[in-house]
Amino acid sequence: MSSVAVLTQESFNEHRSGLLPEQSGAVVAGSSGAGDEDALPTYKDAFPPLPEKAASPEGTQESANAWTSKIRPLKSSVITQVFHVPLEERKYKDINQFGEGDQAKVCVDIMHKTGAHLELSMAKDQGLSIMVSGKLDAVMKARKEIVSRLQTQASATVAIPKEHHRFVIGKNGEKLQELELKTATKIQIPRPDDPSNQIKISGTKEGLEKAKHEILLISAEQVTTSDANSYTVSSVSAPSWLHRFIIGKKGQNLAKITQQMPKVHIEFTEGEDKITLEGPTKDLQMVQSQIEAIVTDLVSRMDYAEISVDPKFHRHLIGKGGVNINRIKELHKVTVRIPPDNEKSNLIRIEGDPQGVQEAKKELLELASRMENERTKDLIIEQRFHRAIIGQKGEKIKEVRDKFPEVIINFPDPAQKSDIVQLRGPRTEVEKCSKFMQKMVAEMVENSFSVSVPIFKQFHKNIIGKGGANIKKIREETNTKIDLPAENSNSEMIVITGKKANCEAARNRILAIQKELANITEVEVSIPSKLHNSLIGSKGRFVRSIMEECGGVHIHFPTEGSGIDKVTIRGPVEDVEKAKQQLLALAEEKQTKSHTAELRAKPEYHKFLIGKGGGNIRKVRDSTGARIIFPTADDQDQELITVVGTEEAVREAQKELEELIKSLDNVVEDTMSVDPKHHRYFVARRGQVLRDLADEYGGVMVSFPRTGSQSDKVTLKGAKECVEAAKKRMQEIIEDLDAQVTMECVIPQKFHRSIMGPKGSRIQQITRDHNVQIKFPDREDAPVQENGETNGEVKEPGDPAAPKKCDVIVISGRKERCEAAIEALKALVPVTIEVEVPFELHRYIIGQKGSGIRKMMDEFEVNIQVPAPELQSDIISITGLANHLDRAKEGLLERVKELQAEQEDRALRSFKLTITVDPKYHPKIIGRKGAIITNIRTEHDVNIQFPEKNDENQDQITITGYEHKATAARDAIQAIVDELEEMISEDITLDSRVHARIIGARGKGIRKIMDEFKVDLRFPQSGAADPNIVTVMGRPELVDEAIDHLLNLEEEYVTNNSGGYTTTKNVSVNNLSCALEHQLQLDNDVSCCSQVDLLSAEAWHPTLLEGRPSGH
Repeated sequence: MSSVAVLTQESFNEHRSGLLPEQSGAVVAGSSGAGDEDALPTYKDAFPPLPEKAASPEGTQESANAWTSKIRPLKSSVITQVFHVPLEERKYKDINQFGEGDQAKVCVDIMHKTGAHLELSMAKDQGLSIMVSGKLDAVMKARKEIVSRLQTQASATVAIPKEHHRFVIGKNGEKLQELELKTATKIQIPRPDDPSNQIKISGTKEGLEKAKHEILLISAEQVTTSDANSYTVSSVSAPSWLHRFIIGKKGQNLAKITQQMPKVHIEFTEGEDKITLEGPTKDLQMVQSQIEAIVTDLVSRMDYAEISVDPKFHRHLIGKGGVNINRIKELHKVTVRIPPDNEKSNLIRIEGDPQGVQEAKKELLELASRMENERTKDLIIEQRFHRAIIGQKGEKIKEVRDKFPEVIINFPDPAQKSDIVQLRGPRTEVEKCSKFMQKMVAEMVENSFSVSVPIFKQFHKNIIGKGGANIKKIREETNTKIDLPAENSNSEMIVITGKKANCEAARNRILAIQKELANITEVEVSIPSKLHNSLIGSKGRFVRSIMEECGGVHIHFPTEGSGIDKVTIRGPVEDVEKAKQQLLALAEEKQTKSHTAELRAKPEYHKFLIGKGGGNIRKVRDSTGARIIFPTADDQDQELITVVGTEEAVREAQKELEELIKSLDNVVEDTMSVDPKHHRYFVARRGQVLRDLADEYGGVMVSFPRTGSQSDKVTLKGAKECVEAAKKRMQEIIEDLDAQVTMECVIPQKFHRSIMGPKGSRIQQITRDHNVQIKFPDREDAPVQENGETNGEVKEPGDPAAPKKCDVIVISGRKERCEAAIEALKALVPVTIEVEVPFELHRYIIGQKGSGIRKMMDEFEVNIQVPAPELQSDIISITGLANHLDRAKEGLLERVKELQAEQEDRALRSFKLTITVDPKYHPKIIGRKGAIITNIRTEHDVNIQFPEKNDENQDQITITGYEHKATAARDAIQAIVDELEEMISEDITLDSRVHARIIGARGKGIRKIMDEFKVDLRFPQSGAADPNIVTVMGRPELVDEAIDHLLNLEEEYVTNNSGGYTTTKNVSVNNLSCALEHQLQLDNDVSCCSQVDLLSAEAWHPTLLEGRPSGH
């Protein structure tokens, strides 16, 4: 067997085979003539140990010993070895069974036992190549297992001096164990008292040779040293990412080399850019040249690249079922390694043809960039609308997807009963699609008005029409959705959905069809109101009996005390007519010769009196013409039977009923034989079975012999018919009991309470469903100890494999029913699973006052245990029934995804930037009543904060939101500022006497001017040096136009009112006061900006306040 091995102190492979005969003789002579073992050279003297890996900086002098100049120290965590089993030594030679059968089972077992990974391949010579990867000890154990179980065994002996045996064994047998592991053989050394010097070896042919050689080598070491120059250790430089290409698929490339040069050991160390070779110099040189050629070829035609992509996008790069990544691999002829989720690495590695690597890298980066710009949005759409949005065969949702091709729309599984529809794609497209779908839903809500129409079940087919013609026509013409109940349903309601007006139209048309095609009618009968109560009867007994007898027609009496005589009857024509006649006849009887009689019968007899399907009582009614009314469950007197009709009819009916009751009162006594072993079944649970028999069979009394009596005689007492029926039923029960078996179900006692459920509800359900009896064992409490001694009897230890009595549940019943009940019990055993959830999300999962976790526990019917905060653990435990755990785990992980998405979104939304804006522009940016700033906030979905009064930086405006949106909002503000900075301010002299006229009532005049010319006007404050100066601000061309307009107004007012300004002053104060109110309101609208100066009356025109009346 060829192998790849790790160089150790004892790793000397056949370099001693070249000993000369005289050297060999010297060895023997030395062994016989040695007087002092201490004089012999030790292993370390002859072969210095490998140095430990130096931790010193590069260039520092390493320990000077014989190995330093030859090799560098090896340090391996994961190694790969390839073993070759020739055809003639294979245990399993059936080529057709390769990869399956016993050989495959053996390999799987070896992997489980050792923890190493095995890959098998078939060589051209039908030999078996096995590549083993793993930790060193695992690989060596796997090798030993492979040799013993996949390779044929042989045996041989080797003779060395008896005194050398202990060197083969080594300290505490360590050397012998290492030798057996290394050569994959079994070595038997004679006992010290055995004079034999023969060491027996068993194993494969190759293993035997290696073991013999190692043993002889150990013996030779005790007497002589030999030069080791014929054995070489070397290395080949090769980037670590190329190692797997050098090894080949399932080790095939390496197997070709090791088959030719089995004496050379090849080692690949993970993470190191070299390959270590060890073996005979000549063979090693050939192997080294082959590997160097392979490395040169691979380096010349292959390249690699690494890209960094957020792990949350990895699964999207892979695609469903690997479709995306497989396409990239095939298209560009590369291999792509995406780290598994548990590594939490963002590094993706691409290897292959240099051009293909670059193209694949470019495509993967583009995909990742596109995903980073993606947004996921959840729309809350009631599940009842989902099918309507999707449309028949997905036609409607296809239209939406065609309209927004870049947006992925995911609807929840109908079984989840979720209202969340997820949109994913570019942000702008997702927003547009979201608005479009919300508009669709709004229309659906408008169209979701619903009305239910009661239509007699037998006439539904008439509503539907031939081939659905009628219902289809109504749906199309009224634009409504019409749902009919299932054929096997007892419901009569037809549900119409759509706009309210359309629903009403559809309802009228359905009622019209019913009336026309099904002959439904509604009639009114005039019956004196004084008779209504007697016709209705106590708690509606009389009228209910008429409705039931006449096919379920509806009879409606007017409200009591209304004085209305009209009674309405609705239903099929024939049934309505029948009900009408009965109602009128009953009313006539009540008015003229109505007679009522009452008789009593035990409630348990009522079923027999009525008969199956009402057969018995119907015969009495038909023969006598009297109406017989039995009490309902709500009636207080359960024995009272009422007979209504003419005196003669009542008398005859009463006579027949009394005869029937008398026959039931004719108590008989009968006996039957019941095996005593079944007695307990009938009397158990306080005689529940006997009570059920009495309820069902007219109160029959069943008496069993006393406990302890061996009698099988059971007595039945009651009406003859009841006794016979009860006997028949008991016989059926006994037959079931005879076929009964008892089975045991072992479930640990700690789960019994959970299995029973609240008040034993779960066990009762299983008992009913499977018709079995279930008995739980008594609880086993820990023995009480007093003064260090167990109080009570000491039980002898039993069979440890036998189940505890307290764990055994006993089930009795028919075999198949017991087996089904056992399965049902086992399904109720709670199971605990652990789910890894980041610790920082635990408080959000728990929710406010535990509301979140309670909701999940209620929804999934499990118990969820969150670790205490001080533990800082990521593990959440879920306990519950096995069939609930998967849903609970999925729900918990889904919640985690939602929370992580919220965290990411919060982080993205918290981007802040500031913009410097002169405070004088703040009111303009805010706008009237905050209109401008509100519009910017809404449009860009950002928060904009202006400085407070006492802030140091009064020119800083802060914008918070998504980065791109905050930038857009900043640009919008900057655009306003740029426009404001282009404005000019000019002062004009405007006669102060006309200011009030220009301002107008409540500031209407000035507002009109400002709106028309897009300018701002400021009048002088009180005490201003020049009260005639008015300031106009705005764009240059607009300012000029506004000034011309103001001067024209001044000229006009002065001309028209020359000589009358004293009066004007006093009169205009009212206008000025109103204008002030308006200006104050305007200023309050922008109160968030502290720089706005509220204008006083003097700010408008202080001269107007001069000379006003003192009382004004």
